[in-house]
Amino acid sequence: MRLLDIMSRNVKTITSDESADEAFSQMKAGKFHHLVVVDDRKHVVGVVSDRDLGGRGGAAARRNQTVADVMTAEPATAGPEMTVREAANLLRGRSIGCLPIVEKNRVVGIITTTDMLAIIGHGGMIAPGGSGRSVWKPTHREDRFPHVASAQR
Repeated sequence: MRLLDIMSRNVKTITSDESADEAFSQMKAGKFHHLVVVDDRKHVVGVVSDRDLGGRGGAAARRNQTVADVMTAEPATAGPEMTVREAANLLRGRSIGCLPIVEKNRVVGIITTTDMLAIIGHGGMIAPGGSGRSVWKPTHREDRFPHVASAQR
């Protein structure tokens, strides 16, 4: 399975000159944990997580800070054709929580460790019978991954 099959396409972005408080407010309101930081051409320049922003108790840490001050610059990224296995190894190997999916230098999706665990835990994954290949397929459709559900129909 490729990342394009499971990535979230509704990527929340922010610019590096926004305040850290604004980034945290967006995460809290949207109930997500990562924002992709983009420049004026929509190219990925960083990632900021709620942990980078100090979490719920981090108001003092965010005060007078911009996203640029706290983000991870030049983050690891992936292409939509990368396999789930390759992405999992990249996430685990770098101890990171998300991978922006980039195509032609622009962000087109995102995958998080939570997304990967959800598709494995809720949807289940099985190896195709008799193929001998290590390609895995989701066994159930999930509202959280509508593009996977529609691809299986």
